[in-house]
Amino acid sequence: MTVPSHPGEPRHVVVLGAGPAGLTAAVELCRASVPVTVLEKDRLVGGIARTEEYKGYRFDIGGHRFFTKIGEVEALWREVLGTEFLTRPRISRIYYKGRFFDYPLKAMNALKSLGLFTSAAVVASYLRSQLFPYPKEESFEEWVSNRFGRRLYSIFFKTYTEKVWGIPCTEIRAEWAAQRIKGLSLPVAIKNALFGQRGSQVKTLIEEFQYPRLGPGMMWDKATELVRAGGGRVELEWEATVIRHAKGRVTEVIARHARDGREARFPATDVISSMPISELIQKLEPAAPAEVISAARGLTYRDFITVVLIVDRADLFPDNWIYIHSPGVKLGRIQNFKNWSAEMVPDPRKTSLGLEYFCTEGDDLWRMSDAQLVELGKREMQEIGLVRAAEVSDATVVRQRKAYPVYNGTYAGYLETLKRYLATFSNLQTAGRNGLHKYNNQDHSMLTAMLCVRNVLGERHDVWDVNTERSYHEEVRIPTPAAAG
Repeated sequence: MTVPSHPGEPRHVVVLGAGPAGLTAAVELCRASVPVTVLEKDRLVGGIARTEEYKGYRFDIGGHRFFTKIGEVEALWREVLGTEFLTRPRISRIYYKGRFFDYPLKAMNALKSLGLFTSAAVVASYLRSQLFPYPKEESFEEWVSNRFGRRLYSIFFKTYTEKVWGIPCTEIRAEWAAQRIKGLSLPVAIKNALFGQRGSQVKTLIEEFQYPRLGPGMMWDKATELVRAGGGRVELEWEATVIRHAKGRVTEVIARHARDGREARFPATDVISSMPISELIQKLEPAAPAEVISAARGLTYRDFITVVLIVDRADLFPDNWIYIHSPGVKLGRIQNFKNWSAEMVPDPRKTSLGLEYFCTEGDDLWRMSDAQLVELGKREMQEIGLVRAAEVSDATVVRQRKAYPVYNGTYAGYLETLKRYLATFSNLQTAGRNGLHKYNNQDHSMLTAMLCVRNVLGERHDVWDVNTERSYHEEVRIPTPAAAG
Protein backbone atom coordinates (compact mmCIF):
# COMPACT_ATOMS: atom_id res chain seq x y z
CA MET A 1 0.00 0.00 0.00
CA THR A 2 1.41 3.39 -0.96
CA VAL A 3 1.74 6.03 1.75
CA PRO A 4 2.51 9.74 1.36
CA SER A 5 6.12 10.62 0.65
CA HIS A 6 8.40 11.69 3.49
CA PRO A 7 7.54 15.17 4.79
CA GLY A 8 9.32 17.86 2.85
CA GLU A 9 10.45 15.50 0.11
CA PRO A 10 9.79 16.93 -3.39
CA ARG A 11 7.36 14.53 -5.02
CA HIS A 12 7.92 13.07 -8.45
CA VAL A 13 5.96 10.08 -9.75
CA VAL A 14 7.34 7.86 -12.50
CA VAL A 15 4.72 5.96 -14.48
CA LEU A 16 5.84 2.92 -16.45
CA GLY A 17 3.82 2.44 -19.64
CA ALA A 18 1.68 4.85 -21.68
CA GLY A 19 -1.35 2.64 -22.22
CA PRO A 20 -4.82 3.38 -20.81
CA ALA A 21 -3.73 2.77 -17.22
CA GLY A 22 -0.46 4.67 -17.40
CA LEU A 23 -1.86 7.74 -19.14
CA THR A 24 -4.94 7.80 -16.90
CA ALA A 25 -2.61 7.89 -13.91
CA ALA A 26 -0.62 10.70 -15.50
CA VAL A 27 -3.71 12.79 -16.27
CA GLU A 28 -4.98 12.35 -12.71
CA LEU A 29 -1.58 13.30 -11.25
CA CYS A 30 -1.45 16.45 -13.39
CA ARG A 31 -4.93 17.35 -12.13
CA ALA A 32 -3.52 17.12 -8.61
CA SER A 33 -0.45 19.20 -9.57
CA VAL A 34 1.91 16.28 -8.89
CA PRO A 35 4.99 16.17 -11.15
CA VAL A 36 4.96 13.04 -13.32
CA THR A 37 7.11 11.38 -15.97
CA VAL A 38 5.70 8.59 -18.15
CA LEU A 39 8.16 6.18 -19.75
CA GLU A 40 6.91 4.25 -22.80
CA LYS A 41 9.13 1.85 -24.73
CA ASP A 42 7.02 1.96 -27.91
CA ARG A 43 6.95 4.75 -30.51
CA LEU A 44 3.20 5.24 -29.95
CA VAL A 45 1.07 5.78 -26.87
CA GLY A 46 -2.00 3.67 -26.10
CA GLY A 47 -0.50 0.22 -25.49
CA ILE A 48 -2.84 -2.43 -26.84
CA ALA A 49 -5.46 0.34 -27.22
CA ARG A 50 -3.29 2.32 -29.65
CA THR A 51 -4.22 3.03 -33.25
CA GLU A 52 -1.67 2.08 -35.91
CA GLU A 53 -1.49 3.67 -39.36
CA TYR A 54 -0.41 2.30 -42.75
CA LYS A 55 -0.55 4.49 -45.86
CA GLY A 56 -3.37 6.50 -44.32
CA TYR A 57 -5.33 3.44 -43.18
CA ARG A 58 -5.89 3.47 -39.44
CA PHE A 59 -6.54 0.30 -37.44
CA ASP A 60 -6.86 -0.99 -33.89
CA ILE A 61 -4.93 -3.73 -32.20
CA GLY A 62 -8.27 -5.42 -31.63
CA GLY A 63 -11.46 -3.36 -31.57
CA HIS A 64 -11.92 -1.05 -28.59
CA ARG A 65 -15.46 -0.04 -27.78
CA PHE A 66 -16.07 2.83 -25.38
CA PHE A 67 -18.88 1.84 -23.03
CA THR A 68 -18.72 2.00 -19.25
CA LYS A 69 -20.78 2.11 -16.09
CA ILE A 70 -18.01 3.90 -14.15
CA GLY A 71 -18.91 7.55 -13.81
CA GLU A 72 -15.38 8.85 -13.28
CA VAL A 73 -14.11 6.99 -16.34
CA GLU A 74 -16.96 8.29 -18.49
CA ALA A 75 -16.19 11.82 -17.27
CA LEU A 76 -12.52 11.46 -18.20
CA TRP A 77 -13.38 10.20 -21.68
CA ARG A 78 -15.61 13.23 -22.23
CA GLU A 79 -13.01 15.61 -20.84
CA VAL A 80 -10.32 14.27 -23.14
CA LEU A 81 -12.23 13.80 -26.40
CA GLY A 82 -15.39 15.86 -26.04
CA THR A 83 -17.40 15.69 -29.25
CA GLU A 84 -14.95 13.45 -31.11
CA PHE A 85 -16.96 10.31 -30.30
CA LEU A 86 -19.18 8.54 -32.81
CA THR A 87 -22.17 6.46 -31.71
CA ARG A 88 -21.85 3.13 -33.48
CA PRO A 89 -24.36 0.28 -33.74
CA ARG A 90 -23.06 -3.05 -32.55
CA ILE A 91 -23.20 -5.49 -35.46
CA SER A 92 -21.33 -8.76 -35.06
CA ARG A 93 -21.69 -12.41 -36.01
CA ILE A 94 -20.16 -15.80 -35.33
CA TYR A 95 -18.87 -17.98 -38.15
CA TYR A 96 -19.06 -21.69 -37.36
CA LYS A 97 -18.83 -24.61 -39.80
CA GLY A 98 -19.79 -22.62 -42.85
CA ARG A 99 -22.67 -20.71 -41.26
CA PHE A 100 -23.10 -17.27 -39.73
CA PHE A 101 -24.91 -16.75 -36.43
CA ASP A 102 -26.16 -13.35 -35.35
CA TYR A 103 -24.46 -12.18 -32.15
CA PRO A 104 -26.16 -11.33 -29.84
CA LEU A 105 -28.08 -14.40 -30.90
CA LYS A 106 -31.64 -14.26 -32.12
CA ALA A 107 -33.68 -17.37 -31.40
CA MET A 108 -34.97 -18.01 -34.94
CA ASN A 109 -31.57 -17.36 -36.51
CA ALA A 110 -29.87 -19.71 -34.04
CA LEU A 111 -32.45 -22.48 -34.51
CA LYS A 112 -32.30 -22.19 -38.27
CA SER A 113 -28.51 -22.25 -38.34
CA LEU A 114 -28.13 -25.10 -35.85
CA GLY A 115 -31.01 -27.17 -37.22
CA LEU A 116 -33.75 -28.82 -35.22
CA PHE A 117 -31.77 -31.98 -34.44
CA THR A 118 -28.77 -30.09 -33.04
CA SER A 119 -31.03 -27.67 -31.17
CA ALA A 120 -32.81 -30.59 -29.52
CA ALA A 121 -29.46 -32.13 -28.63
CA VAL A 122 -28.37 -28.82 -27.06
CA VAL A 123 -31.50 -28.74 -24.91
CA ALA A 124 -31.00 -32.36 -23.83
CA SER A 125 -27.36 -31.69 -22.99
CA TYR A 126 -28.31 -28.62 -20.97
CA LEU A 127 -30.88 -30.58 -18.96
CA ARG A 128 -28.34 -33.31 -18.33
CA SER A 129 -25.85 -30.75 -17.02
CA GLN A 130 -28.44 -29.53 -14.52
CA LEU A 131 -29.11 -33.07 -13.28
CA PHE A 132 -25.52 -34.30 -13.24
CA PRO A 133 -23.17 -31.30 -12.91
CA TYR A 134 -19.44 -31.51 -12.34
CA PRO A 135 -19.02 -31.63 -8.54
CA LYS A 136 -16.07 -29.21 -8.73
CA GLU A 137 -15.65 -26.26 -11.07
CA GLU A 138 -11.91 -25.92 -11.46
CA SER A 139 -11.60 -25.50 -15.23
CA PHE A 140 -13.24 -23.36 -17.90
CA GLU A 141 -14.76 -26.52 -19.40
CA GLU A 142 -16.40 -27.53 -16.13
CA TRP A 143 -17.68 -24.01 -15.40
CA VAL A 144 -19.28 -23.56 -18.83
CA SER A 145 -20.59 -27.12 -19.12
CA ASN A 146 -22.30 -26.93 -15.74
CA ARG A 147 -24.25 -23.86 -16.86
CA PHE A 148 -24.89 -24.51 -20.52
CA GLY A 149 -24.35 -28.19 -21.21
CA ARG A 150 -21.47 -29.93 -22.95
CA ARG A 151 -23.08 -29.76 -26.39
CA LEU A 152 -23.40 -25.99 -26.32
CA TYR A 153 -19.91 -25.74 -24.83
CA SER A 154 -18.41 -27.83 -27.62
CA ILE A 155 -20.21 -25.89 -30.37
CA PHE A 156 -19.63 -22.32 -29.30
CA PHE A 157 -16.87 -22.24 -26.69
CA LYS A 158 -14.24 -24.92 -27.00
CA THR A 159 -12.74 -24.15 -30.41
CA TYR A 160 -12.72 -20.37 -30.14
CA THR A 161 -11.48 -20.33 -26.54
CA GLU A 162 -8.63 -22.70 -27.37
CA LYS A 163 -7.73 -20.52 -30.37
CA VAL A 164 -7.51 -17.50 -28.10
CA TRP A 165 -5.52 -19.13 -25.31
CA GLY A 166 -3.57 -21.86 -27.10
CA ILE A 167 -4.19 -24.40 -24.34
CA PRO A 168 -6.99 -26.92 -23.71
CA CYS A 169 -10.07 -25.57 -21.96
CA THR A 170 -9.39 -28.10 -19.19
CA GLU A 171 -6.25 -26.08 -18.34
CA ILE A 172 -7.96 -22.67 -18.25
CA ARG A 173 -9.09 -21.78 -14.75
CA ALA A 174 -12.76 -21.38 -13.89
CA GLU A 175 -12.11 -17.95 -12.39
CA TRP A 176 -11.45 -16.59 -15.88
CA ALA A 177 -14.91 -17.75 -16.97
CA ALA A 178 -16.45 -16.32 -13.80
CA GLN A 179 -14.77 -12.95 -14.38
CA ARG A 180 -15.33 -12.57 -18.12
CA ILE A 181 -18.46 -14.59 -18.90
CA LYS A 182 -20.54 -13.83 -15.82
CA GLY A 183 -24.11 -13.64 -17.07
CA LEU A 184 -23.71 -11.68 -20.22
CA SER A 185 -21.35 -12.85 -22.93
CA LEU A 186 -21.78 -15.49 -25.60
CA PRO A 187 -23.09 -18.36 -23.49
CA VAL A 188 -25.94 -16.40 -21.92
CA ALA A 189 -26.86 -14.92 -25.29
CA ILE A 190 -27.18 -18.47 -26.64
CA LYS A 191 -28.99 -19.69 -23.55
CA ASN A 192 -31.47 -16.82 -23.72
CA ALA A 193 -32.06 -17.44 -27.42
CA LEU A 194 -32.65 -21.17 -27.01
CA PHE A 195 -34.17 -21.47 -23.54
CA GLY A 196 -35.85 -18.10 -23.00
CA GLN A 197 -35.28 -15.42 -20.36
CA ARG A 198 -36.60 -15.36 -16.84
CA GLY A 199 -36.97 -12.90 -14.02
CA SER A 200 -38.20 -9.37 -13.60
CA GLN A 201 -35.15 -8.17 -15.46
CA VAL A 202 -33.42 -9.77 -18.42
CA LYS A 203 -29.83 -9.32 -19.46
CA THR A 204 -28.74 -8.36 -22.93
CA LEU A 205 -25.63 -7.13 -24.69
CA ILE A 206 -25.14 -3.50 -25.55
CA GLU A 207 -26.54 -2.59 -28.96
CA GLU A 208 -24.42 0.50 -29.54
CA PHE A 209 -21.24 2.04 -28.23
CA GLN A 210 -19.04 5.13 -28.50
CA TYR A 211 -15.95 5.14 -30.69
CA PRO A 212 -13.40 7.90 -31.40
CA ARG A 213 -13.69 8.93 -35.04
CA LEU A 214 -9.98 8.26 -35.65
CA GLY A 215 -9.72 5.15 -33.48
CA PRO A 216 -8.95 4.58 -29.79
CA GLY A 217 -5.42 5.90 -30.17
CA MET A 218 -7.00 9.33 -30.59
CA MET A 219 -7.98 9.19 -26.91
CA TRP A 220 -4.45 8.48 -25.77
CA ASP A 221 -2.84 11.01 -28.12
CA LYS A 222 -5.12 13.65 -26.59
CA ALA A 223 -4.37 12.41 -23.07
CA THR A 224 -0.66 12.78 -23.82
CA GLU A 225 -1.26 16.38 -24.90
CA LEU A 226 -3.12 17.04 -21.64
CA VAL A 227 -0.26 15.63 -19.56
CA ARG A 228 2.35 17.69 -21.37
CA ALA A 229 0.19 20.82 -21.18
CA GLY A 230 -0.11 20.20 -17.43
CA GLY A 231 3.66 20.14 -16.97
CA GLY A 232 4.10 16.35 -17.08
CA ARG A 233 6.47 14.44 -19.34
CA VAL A 234 5.64 11.57 -21.68
CA GLU A 235 8.86 10.06 -23.02
CA LEU A 236 8.49 7.67 -25.95
CA GLU A 237 10.93 4.89 -26.89
CA TRP A 238 12.34 4.89 -23.37
CA GLU A 239 12.31 1.44 -21.78
CA ALA A 240 12.75 1.01 -18.05
CA THR A 241 15.66 -1.40 -17.58
CA VAL A 242 16.40 -1.12 -13.83
CA ILE A 243 14.16 -0.17 -10.92
CA ARG A 244 16.34 0.60 -7.91
CA HIS A 245 15.03 0.34 -4.39
CA ALA A 246 16.22 0.46 -0.78
CA LYS A 247 14.49 -0.19 2.54
CA GLY A 248 11.16 -0.99 0.92
CA ARG A 249 11.06 2.12 -1.30
CA VAL A 250 11.82 2.59 -4.98
CA THR A 251 14.38 5.36 -5.39
CA GLU A 252 14.88 5.68 -9.13
CA VAL A 253 14.24 4.16 -12.54
CA ILE A 254 16.99 3.65 -15.12
CA ALA A 255 15.80 3.70 -18.71
CA ARG A 256 17.41 3.15 -22.11
CA HIS A 257 16.42 4.80 -25.38
CA ALA A 258 15.38 2.37 -28.11
CA ARG A 259 17.18 4.05 -31.00
CA ASP A 260 20.50 5.34 -29.69
CA GLY A 261 20.96 3.24 -26.56
CA ARG A 262 21.65 6.16 -24.23
CA GLU A 263 20.63 5.77 -20.60
CA ALA A 264 18.95 8.19 -18.21
CA ARG A 265 18.06 8.24 -14.51
CA PHE A 266 14.59 9.18 -13.30
CA PRO A 267 14.46 9.71 -9.51
CA ALA A 268 11.07 8.75 -8.07
CA THR A 269 9.19 9.26 -4.84
CA ASP A 270 6.47 6.96 -6.19
CA VAL A 271 6.20 4.51 -9.10
CA ILE A 272 3.02 3.31 -10.82
CA SER A 273 3.72 0.44 -13.19
CA SER A 274 1.45 -0.84 -15.95
CA MET A 275 4.15 -2.99 -17.55
CA PRO A 276 3.73 -6.78 -17.30
CA ILE A 277 4.19 -7.64 -13.65
CA SER A 278 6.54 -10.47 -14.60
CA GLU A 279 8.89 -7.96 -16.27
CA LEU A 280 8.63 -5.48 -13.41
CA ILE A 281 9.84 -8.05 -10.90
CA GLN A 282 12.84 -8.99 -13.02
CA LYS A 283 13.94 -5.34 -13.38
CA LEU A 284 14.23 -4.72 -9.64
CA GLU A 285 17.68 -3.97 -8.17
CA PRO A 286 18.59 -5.41 -5.73
CA ALA A 287 17.05 -8.53 -7.21
CA ALA A 288 13.91 -10.02 -5.72
CA PRO A 289 14.22 -13.31 -3.82
CA ALA A 290 14.68 -16.40 -5.96
CA GLU A 291 11.17 -17.74 -5.34
CA VAL A 292 9.68 -14.40 -6.41
CA ILE A 293 11.70 -14.32 -9.63
CA SER A 294 10.66 -17.92 -10.29
CA ALA A 295 7.00 -16.95 -9.83
CA ALA A 296 7.41 -14.02 -12.21
CA ARG A 297 8.89 -16.29 -14.85
CA GLY A 298 6.03 -18.72 -14.33
CA LEU A 299 3.36 -16.27 -15.50
CA THR A 300 2.49 -16.71 -19.17
CA TYR A 301 0.87 -14.54 -21.84
CA ARG A 302 -0.89 -14.89 -25.15
CA ASP A 303 0.39 -12.84 -28.05
CA PHE A 304 -1.44 -11.47 -31.02
CA ILE A 305 -0.95 -10.79 -34.74
CA THR A 306 -3.10 -8.46 -36.84
CA VAL A 307 -2.96 -8.99 -40.61
CA VAL A 308 -4.43 -5.91 -42.28
CA LEU A 309 -5.86 -6.49 -45.75
CA ILE A 310 -6.76 -3.58 -48.04
CA VAL A 311 -9.59 -4.84 -50.26
CA ASP A 312 -10.70 -3.30 -53.56
CA ARG A 313 -14.36 -3.20 -52.64
CA ALA A 314 -16.31 -0.38 -51.02
CA ASP A 315 -18.60 -2.64 -48.97
CA LEU A 316 -17.96 -6.20 -47.82
CA PHE A 317 -20.27 -6.95 -44.89
CA PRO A 318 -22.10 -4.84 -42.27
CA ASP A 319 -20.39 -6.24 -39.15
CA ASN A 320 -18.01 -4.32 -36.93
CA TRP A 321 -16.36 -7.66 -36.22
CA ILE A 322 -16.90 -11.39 -36.78
CA TYR A 323 -15.80 -14.23 -34.47
CA ILE A 324 -14.38 -17.21 -36.34
CA HIS A 325 -15.23 -20.35 -34.35
CA SER A 326 -14.62 -22.90 -37.11
CA PRO A 327 -11.63 -25.11 -36.32
CA GLY A 328 -10.70 -25.44 -40.00
CA VAL A 329 -8.99 -22.03 -40.10
CA LYS A 330 -6.43 -20.44 -37.79
CA LEU A 331 -8.12 -17.03 -37.99
CA GLY A 332 -9.77 -15.98 -34.73
CA ARG A 333 -11.57 -12.70 -35.39
CA ILE A 334 -12.12 -10.20 -38.20
CA GLN A 335 -12.40 -6.43 -37.68
CA ASN A 336 -14.00 -4.27 -40.38
CA PHE A 337 -12.49 -0.90 -39.53
CA LYS A 338 -14.62 1.07 -41.99
CA ASN A 339 -17.69 -0.03 -40.01
CA TRP A 340 -16.16 1.35 -36.82
CA SER A 341 -15.51 4.73 -38.45
CA ALA A 342 -15.45 5.69 -42.11
CA GLU A 343 -12.52 7.98 -41.33
CA MET A 344 -10.32 4.95 -40.62
CA VAL A 345 -10.23 4.25 -44.38
CA PRO A 346 -8.92 7.08 -46.61
CA ASP A 347 -10.28 5.69 -49.90
CA PRO A 348 -14.08 5.18 -49.88
CA ARG A 349 -13.73 2.70 -52.75
CA LYS A 350 -11.78 0.31 -50.52
CA THR A 351 -12.26 -1.59 -47.26
CA SER A 352 -9.68 -2.28 -44.55
CA LEU A 353 -9.93 -5.55 -42.60
CA GLY A 354 -8.00 -6.62 -39.51
CA LEU A 355 -7.50 -10.40 -39.36
CA GLU A 356 -6.61 -11.40 -35.81
CA TYR A 357 -4.48 -14.44 -35.06
CA PHE A 358 -3.90 -15.47 -31.46
CA CYS A 359 -0.48 -17.02 -30.90
CA THR A 360 2.46 -17.36 -28.54
CA GLU A 361 5.79 -15.73 -29.26
CA GLY A 362 8.03 -18.32 -30.88
CA ASP A 363 5.28 -20.67 -32.10
CA ASP A 364 4.61 -21.57 -35.74
CA LEU A 365 2.30 -18.60 -36.36
CA TRP A 366 4.64 -16.10 -34.71
CA ARG A 367 7.61 -17.35 -36.74
CA MET A 368 5.83 -16.94 -40.06
CA SER A 369 7.10 -14.07 -42.20
CA ASP A 370 4.83 -11.12 -42.89
CA ALA A 371 4.43 -12.30 -46.49
CA GLN A 372 3.41 -15.78 -45.32
CA LEU A 373 0.89 -14.30 -42.87
CA VAL A 374 -0.65 -12.14 -45.60
CA GLU A 375 -1.01 -15.17 -47.87
CA LEU A 376 -2.56 -17.15 -45.02
CA GLY A 377 -5.04 -14.36 -44.37
CA LYS A 378 -6.03 -14.05 -48.03
CA ARG A 379 -6.46 -17.81 -48.33
CA GLU A 380 -8.59 -18.13 -45.21
CA MET A 381 -10.80 -15.16 -46.10
CA GLN A 382 -11.46 -16.75 -49.48
CA GLU A 383 -12.19 -20.09 -47.81
CA ILE A 384 -14.73 -18.43 -45.49
CA GLY A 385 -16.26 -16.74 -48.52
CA LEU A 386 -15.93 -13.10 -47.50
CA VAL A 387 -13.14 -11.91 -49.80
CA ARG A 388 -11.52 -13.21 -52.98
CA ALA A 389 -7.74 -13.26 -52.73
CA ALA A 390 -7.47 -11.33 -56.01
CA GLU A 391 -9.38 -8.41 -54.44
CA VAL A 392 -6.60 -7.72 -51.91
CA SER A 393 -4.48 -4.83 -53.21
CA ASP A 394 -2.20 -4.23 -50.21
CA ALA A 395 -1.51 -5.54 -46.73
CA THR A 396 0.57 -5.07 -43.60
CA VAL A 397 1.22 -6.99 -40.37
CA VAL A 398 1.47 -5.86 -36.73
CA ARG A 399 2.61 -8.13 -33.88
CA GLN A 400 1.57 -7.52 -30.27
CA ARG A 401 3.46 -9.21 -27.44
CA LYS A 402 1.79 -9.98 -24.12
CA ALA A 403 -1.72 -9.06 -25.22
CA TYR A 404 -3.54 -11.36 -22.79
CA PRO A 405 -2.48 -12.66 -19.35
CA VAL A 406 -3.09 -16.41 -19.26
CA TYR A 407 -5.23 -17.96 -16.49
CA ASN A 408 -3.74 -21.44 -16.44
CA GLY A 409 -3.53 -23.93 -13.59
CA THR A 410 -0.43 -22.38 -12.01
CA TYR A 411 -0.95 -18.64 -12.43
CA ALA A 412 -2.90 -18.00 -9.19
CA GLY A 413 -0.16 -19.33 -6.94
CA TYR A 414 2.53 -17.42 -8.79
CA LEU A 415 0.50 -14.21 -8.70
CA GLU A 416 -0.12 -14.51 -4.98
CA THR A 417 3.64 -14.79 -4.41
CA LEU A 418 4.22 -11.61 -6.42
CA LYS A 419 1.44 -9.72 -4.62
CA ARG A 420 2.91 -10.58 -1.21
CA TYR A 421 6.34 -9.39 -2.28
CA LEU A 422 5.10 -6.14 -3.85
CA ALA A 423 3.19 -5.39 -0.65
CA THR A 424 6.58 -4.90 1.06
CA PHE A 425 7.12 -1.72 -0.99
CA SER A 426 5.63 1.51 0.33
CA ASN A 427 5.76 3.50 -2.92
CA LEU A 428 5.39 0.98 -5.76
CA GLN A 429 1.99 0.12 -7.24
CA THR A 430 0.82 -1.81 -10.30
CA ALA A 431 -2.22 -1.06 -12.45
CA GLY A 432 -3.91 -2.12 -15.68
CA ARG A 433 -4.29 -5.45 -17.43
CA ASN A 434 -0.66 -6.58 -17.41
CA GLY A 435 0.26 -4.70 -14.27
CA LEU A 436 -2.23 -6.84 -12.35
CA HIS A 437 -2.11 -9.89 -14.65
CA LYS A 438 -5.86 -9.62 -14.92
CA TYR A 439 -7.93 -9.70 -18.11
CA ASN A 440 -9.47 -6.26 -17.58
CA ASN A 441 -11.47 -4.11 -19.93
CA GLN A 442 -10.09 -0.68 -20.83
CA ASP A 443 -12.34 1.15 -18.39
CA HIS A 444 -11.46 -1.18 -15.54
CA SER A 445 -7.75 -0.65 -16.23
CA MET A 446 -8.36 3.09 -16.03
CA LEU A 447 -10.15 2.72 -12.71
CA THR A 448 -7.21 0.84 -11.18
CA ALA A 449 -4.92 3.69 -12.25
CA MET A 450 -7.24 6.26 -10.68
CA LEU A 451 -7.12 4.37 -7.38
CA CYS A 452 -3.32 4.21 -7.53
CA VAL A 453 -3.20 8.00 -7.82
CA ARG A 454 -5.56 8.38 -4.86
CA ASN A 455 -3.16 6.18 -2.89
CA VAL A 456 -0.25 8.45 -3.86
CA LEU A 457 -2.31 11.36 -2.50
CA GLY A 458 -2.77 9.64 0.84
CA GLU A 459 -5.89 7.52 0.50
CA ARG A 460 -5.91 3.76 1.00
CA HIS A 461 -7.38 1.56 -1.73
CA ASP A 462 -6.60 -2.06 -2.48
CA VAL A 463 -6.27 -1.97 -6.28
CA TRP A 464 -6.12 -5.76 -6.40
CA ASP A 465 -9.57 -5.93 -4.86
CA VAL A 466 -11.36 -3.74 -7.39
CA ASN A 467 -14.65 -5.42 -8.25
CA THR A 468 -14.67 -6.20 -11.97
CA GLU A 469 -18.47 -6.54 -11.85
CA ARG A 470 -18.61 -2.78 -11.47
CA SER A 471 -17.06 -2.19 -14.87
CA TYR A 472 -18.24 -5.12 -16.95
CA HIS A 473 -18.80 -3.31 -20.23
CA GLU A 474 -21.19 -5.70 -21.95
CA GLU A 475 -24.00 -5.72 -19.42
CA VAL A 476 -27.23 -3.77 -19.59
CA ARG A 477 -30.42 -4.76 -17.85
CA ILE A 478 -33.80 -4.01 -19.35
CA PRO A 479 -37.19 -4.44 -17.69
CA THR A 480 -39.46 -7.21 -18.87
CA PRO A 481 -42.89 -6.11 -20.17
CA ALA A 482 -44.45 -7.07 -16.83
CA ALA A 483 -41.88 -5.11 -14.85
CA ALA A 484 -42.21 -2.11 -17.16
CA GLY A 485 -45.94 -1.99 -16.52
